[in-house]
Amino acid sequence: MTDEQAVRDLAFLYVHAMAFGEAGKLRAAFHPSAAIIGNYQNDLEWLSLDAFIEAILAETPATPGSIPVCDVQSVTVIGDTACVTVIDEFAGLRFTDILSLVKVAGNWKIVNKVYYINP
Repeated sequence: MTDEQAVRDLAFLYVHAMAFGEAGKLRAAFHPSAAIIGNYQNDLEWLSLDAFIEAILAETPATPGSIPVCDVQSVTVIGDTACVTVIDEFAGLRFTDILSLVKVAGNWKIVNKVYYINP
């Protein structure tokens, strides 16, 4: 598998884990020190991974068997770093997520997520 495909697969894992409220899979996708940042309800939100997962679990998960929106717009891989832009939906909102990834011990991990809530 190429690095680009591995990065795409990780983006899909992240979106599906978020949609279905799967904390273990979210922890597998993100580095433990990851930050999740964006403007939410007119305030800058800067979450740790634990706070992000807590917020995800507080929402109603997607219906089992449904297919979450996961539209990968772009993937850039440079050495052991990557950037993915993905459009997804969660909690009735449509997001554009920009994910920064680093290859750690041979595995890709999301180290930063910056999001935008699409109007």
